[in-house]
Amino acid sequence: MSQSEDLAALSFEEALRELETIVQQLESGDAPLDKAIDLYGRGDRLRAQCEARLATAQARIEQIQLGQDGKPAGVAPFDAT
Repeated sequence: MSQSEDLAALSFEEALRELETIVQQLESGDAPLDKAIDLYGRGDRLRAQCEARLATAQARIEQIQLGQDGKPAGVAPFDAT
């Protein structure tokens, strides 16, 4: 399994937890340089994945249509493209 497939298999919550763990490890300063570089790279990929999933969720939320009274009146189909 490639690293991108590995990341894609993670839920948003799992990716965020792993990213938080990586940040803690990097902030502690205990990781050797090579390990810290690897951790930073994985953390950056996790951050990008989390941002993409949040952007998708935001787009889906923005598809909710409001009526004249300001209350949800329906939804428009979500088009990710």
